[in-house]
Amino acid sequence: MTVTADQVTRFHDTFRVLVENVERVVLGKRHVIELAFTAMISQGHLLLEDYPGTGKTSLARAMGQSVDGVSSRIQFTPDLLPGDVTGITVYDQKRGEFEFHRGPVFANIVLADEINRASPKTQSALLEVMEEGHVTIDGVTRPVGQPFLVVATQNPIEQAGTYRLPEAQLDRFLIKATLGYPDHAATLRILEGTATERVELSPVVSLDGIRGMSALARDVYVSPVVLDYIARVVDATRAAVEVRLGVSVRGAIALTRAAKTWAIAHGRGFVTPDDVKALAEAVLAHRLVLDPEAEFDGVTARAVIGQVLLDVAPPTQREAP
Repeated sequence: MTVTADQVTRFHDTFRVLVENVERVVLGKRHVIELAFTAMISQGHLLLEDYPGTGKTSLARAMGQSVDGVSSRIQFTPDLLPGDVTGITVYDQKRGEFEFHRGPVFANIVLADEINRASPKTQSALLEVMEEGHVTIDGVTRPVGQPFLVVATQNPIEQAGTYRLPEAQLDRFLIKATLGYPDHAATLRILEGTATERVELSPVVSLDGIRGMSALARDVYVSPVVLDYIARVVDATRAAVEVRLGVSVRGAIALTRAAKTWAIAHGRGFVTPDDVKALAEAVLAHRLVLDPEAEFDGVTARAVIGQVLLDVAPPTQREAP
């Protein structure tokens, strides 16, 4: 089904309202906020990797406040158990039956704070729910509802006592982003507001609104030449000499889904090669496994994606929907 001009305008306006609402808390980081909501509307998940104090938790909290749904926070620690995330079944002696106590994963936006500090067993408790949208406990499958977004954070330093996310779990995250430090102007605005109370945001979009945006984004037109461009970019990551394991098929699908959302969020009912370029690093870089010698030489996954985009020529013609 073709997306109409009115639908594109409504989507664009709603997306802008969401981003501007979060910008009241996270200053000077509009691009990262747009990436975060792109992950949510594309029905994916977001991994934020950055230094302490850059606003990772503030971004996740602000997103939860901007959407009229349920949000929760899980502080990952070495002693956290899978049941602390998903919930447990407890025997009720008065009623003589087992009762399920839901864990914090039963929410619309789940902040998994410092996810790499928990054991691999606990990290893997998120795998099923991130991929399938439900949790199976004691043989009973329970849905967590839609929309469902995991915003996981991790600190690139202080690696002692942490557990690196395996490649299979990294592949579940649609987008990996870095906030970075604010510029001078944003820092001044932050310091000017340090004497005031913490800003509490009001919801600006309902859950039905987010679900409708997700359905609309799926109908955005992607021409065969753009799909061919995405496939060639993915193929090039597998052929790069610095790469031991390239982007999976899941990664190619993720880039296509994210590009659809990015296009309509910026006022277009069709995807362009520039949309693919804008998202390639955020969607693909964390899915690469580099050759150990290349890592030793200082090669980064971001640099590999950047070189791939230079080497793979984008299509010159455009096919309208």
